[in-house]
Amino acid sequence: MSDRLKVTMQFTDQLNRRISLSSSPQRIISLVPSQTELLVDLGLEEKIVGVTKFCVHPHGLTKRKTIVGGTKNYRMEVIESLKPDLIIGNKEENEQVGIEKLMEKYPVWMSDIYTLKDSLGMILSLGDMLEVREKAEAIIRQLGIDFAQPSPMRGRAVYLIWKDPIMVAGVDTFINEMLGFAGFENAVVARRYPELTEEELCNLNPEYLLLSSEPYPFKENHIKSFQSLLPKAKVNLVDGEIFSWYGSRLLHAKAYFDTMR
Repeated sequence: MSDRLKVTMQFTDQLNRRISLSSSPQRIISLVPSQTELLVDLGLEEKIVGVTKFCVHPHGLTKRKTIVGGTKNYRMEVIESLKPDLIIGNKEENEQVGIEKLMEKYPVWMSDIYTLKDSLGMILSLGDMLEVREKAEAIIRQLGIDFAQPSPMRGRAVYLIWKDPIMVAGVDTFINEMLGFAGFENAVVARRYPELTEEELCNLNPEYLLLSSEPYPFKENHIKSFQSLLPKAKVNLVDGEIFSWYGSRLLHAKAYFDTMR
């Protein structure tokens, strides 16, 4: 047998796709902000060569790494110049056509996350593939402690992610999972991210209206208009990263939920 024969390592992503790697990845592009932060917290910043413009954690990372576009649109020529040996994406956050083009040229590992269990599985899988399993397990152990019990029940809530049109987080979303851990019952029973009219929002009659900081940047000035629409509800701004980022940002969730009004 030739000594030039390379041993191929096989990994399975969360879309049940097989990923083949000839060696441990040294040039990683991350197309998902929450997973970018996770890679850094796993001690892999030196191996990251490309990120999106939305990869804002840790602070200053976008100045230290090459920006390859957003989460939906990619600068293919920049990605090619970086010669990545692994690209990490997510089914929901990344645009399918662009991802499929990247899959033709590079190993692309995709996450698909709806629940905390999915998140923990993603963290462990990346830990295994990138040879930092011990650090991944430490994060998982802490999250197991933090999420052992949900917060006391607060009431029924509607979680807004967009303003015009009004879009909310329904079931079959990671946000829905986090609402439960934060002590809220999601008043929206539709799947994914339905649009609502003001009348439909009023008919839901939530006890809480949660205005997320992302993807739409709700601010203090939005509280008054929604409060007039739902005078009996508690209208609060909430940290969208806590509710929707499914990497190591989850380590901040328990303390945040404990301080929510």
